Amino acid sequence: MATKSPIDPELVRELAQLLNETDLTEIEVEKGDLRVRVARTITATVQVPSAAPVMAAAPAAAAAPAEGKPAAAHPGAVTSPMVGTAYRRPSPDAKPFVEIGAEVKVGDRILLVEAMKTFNDIVAPRAGKIVAIMVEDGQPVEYGEPLLVIE
Repeated sequence: MATKSPIDPELVRELAQLLNETDLTEIEVEKGDLRVRVARTITATVQVPSAAPVMAAAPAAAAAPAEGKPAAAHPGAVTSPMVGTAYRRPSPDAKPFVEIGAEVKVGDRILLVEAMKTFNDIVAPRAGKIVAIMVEDGQPVEYGEPLLVIE
């Protein structure tokens, strides 16, 4: 006699459909000893303004793009230190911390990444000019994902 799997395939289908309907990247439910996590990978295309010399300044980026994001391989790329949600502004009605073309100093707050209901400041690791911003306000980000480029 075959034993029935504790995982309900219909539940997994419903969770996958919920991911698609809500644009979430993952969802997890737990009931008793059973925990089901459904996740999907999102691929994004980044357009760097033509006025920004990202490729000219870093020929290696053109030769070895990281996951289809040429600016990600740029030596000035600032990456996410954690999985979470990136915010470009301190509140919905505030102006963004930085825009393309802004000059920043070491330690300037450039973004927030919210993880587990905690807002974490992302600060400029170097002084320079913001030449590319690769995240939208409220966008989910992964560990190591490029957020912006400082030259």
